Amino acid sequence: MARKQKKEAPGAPMWMVTFSDMVTLLLTFFVLMLSMANMDQVKFDKASDSLAGAFGVLASSRKTEAAPPRVVSYAPIDDDFTSRVYRRIKTKINELKLNKKIELVKDRGAVVLRVDEAVLFASGSSRLDPAADPILRKVAELVRPLPLNMKIEGHTDNRGSEMANWELSVNRAVAVLRFFATQQLLPLNRLSATGYGSQKPLFPNNSDRERALNRRVEFVLENQGDPNQELPYLIDANDQAPF
Repeated sequence: MARKQKKEAPGAPMWMVTFSDMVTLLLTFFVLMLSMANMDQVKFDKASDSLAGAFGVLASSRKTEAAPPRVVSYAPIDDDFTSRVYRRIKTKINELKLNKKIELVKDRGAVVLRVDEAVLFASGSSRLDPAADPILRKVAELVRPLPLNMKIEGHTDNRGSEMANWELSVNRAVAVLRFFATQQLLPLNRLSATGYGSQKPLFPNNSDRERALNRRVEFVLENQGDPNQELPYLIDANDQAPF
């Protein structure tokens, strides 16, 4: 009598189940490796140790410790960005032949365009001189393409009453701001104005020459963005843009 053949259980063969499990594990492995491609080194090391343990390999003996969090509130922005801003403005000033009328400096942690009073105003006046028109237009041309805001600061010498000096410095800063806004050279949301009177001199005011240098308008280039999240200035001068 012929032996009865044993019936196979319905469904996929046993080897197919094993093969499918292996392919699924390999796919998971490579997806995991891809997801870790952009991890920082600390996270990558932790994930590698965890993965090695899952495959039955002893974890690495090295101890991975995360670096302590760095306080970034009012910390310096990359000095390379500042250098590029400075070089670009310096080159443009040379091209426009403004070297004798505009001084480019790094002061109080910012990139500053400094203009003498005589270039913009008559002595003791807050009314812009007509000769200031081309100079201010070129300042706007320098600043407009940069991803920066601009604070306009008025400064005086120490002659006369401090209150009068303060008022003159404020009125001059506002006059310059009004010129940029009314001539549509720069938008108001990128501008601010303030006056310091004689409170921030460059020199001690001991001579007419020193007092003349202290009478000035400064254009302070500031970083754009939320001041609670980013620096008000580009760099910290004591510590240390798509161009």
